[in-house]
Amino acid sequence: MSTIETTREARPRKGRAGAFAKALGRFLFAAVTTYLGLLAVTFFIGRVVPIDPVLAILGDRAPTHVVERVRQEMGFNLPLYQQFYIYIRGILSGDFGNSVLTTNPVMIDIRRVMPATIELATLGTLIGACVGVPLGVLAAVRRGSIADQVVRVIGLVGYSVPIFWLALISLVIFYAQLRWVAFPGRIDIVFEYTFTPITGFYLLDSAWQGQWDVFYDVFRHIILPASLLGYFSLAYISRMTRSFMLNELSQEYIVAARAKGLSETRVIWGHALRNAAVPLVTVIALSYAGLLEGSVLTETVFSWPGIGLYITNSLQNADMNAVLGGTIVIGTIFIGINLLSDLLYRTLDPRTRNR
Repeated sequence: MSTIETTREARPRKGRAGAFAKALGRFLFAAVTTYLGLLAVTFFIGRVVPIDPVLAILGDRAPTHVVERVRQEMGFNLPLYQQFYIYIRGILSGDFGNSVLTTNPVMIDIRRVMPATIELATLGTLIGACVGVPLGVLAAVRRGSIADQVVRVIGLVGYSVPIFWLALISLVIFYAQLRWVAFPGRIDIVFEYTFTPITGFYLLDSAWQGQWDVFYDVFRHIILPASLLGYFSLAYISRMTRSFMLNELSQEYIVAARAKGLSETRVIWGHALRNAAVPLVTVIALSYAGLLEGSVLTETVFSWPGIGLYITNSLQNADMNAVLGGTIVIGTIFIGINLLSDLLYRTLDPRTRNR
């Protein structure tokens, strides 16, 4: 091979490497700046709320000299920029301070309650995706029909009805009247002292240990709140699936596929949905992140011991370390999932790699 041909082959490789480096740089810059913005917002919220963290720890009747000494020990007498530096340094090292409510380090409390929220949001997202995608495809294929109208009404109700109201109505129907589900909570009190979780994910732990009676009890507790979250996820996913499918079904390659004599099933599921699946990855990922951060009301109604209920109880007891720590963790997860979905989108769709 001549030197000229070798040089021509090397140039595209350098161009691809340069484009990848630029994309990676933009990705890291977006991640760092977004996270710093999150830390800045939580820091200033902690300083402007009408709750004195020192008095929350010591109580309203603490002597003045004790309050001032603790205030100096916590660094609240320093300028704001120094407090912000100390705040960032503590957050990056995993130190969110101690919870006033539980007296434990906030990070330990979050590690204890976070699996419950992840388990609930994961099951809700699976329900929403497995039902929402087929409904969206059906609505797009039969545009303007009764099926399309029904799917759109289902999505509209999912967007409009407050989740706490629907949760209360569901408890009245499925627990109080029909007895199909268990009482609010995560596990029956009978199993609390006989079941030892390993990872904190009760469904996986009970199945791994072969305790199927515990698995059935946990499932009866989680199925109703997960179904409600899945319904709200379904409303968003079905609507976006319908929109993506309508766009794909109007493309020329669909007309060409039908002209070649391909079956309608293959055209819809093998061609249109395959191309619509690229942006759907982002939609499902953002829906999952939304359930992780937005399940506060659901956890409160169902007494689900997740991070949403933890933050709610902490806020009611003026435990700002726990509130801000939980907010930062949820915000970090949301940022991570958002950036990961963007990376997956660029990986699955070659057209966006050089943007």
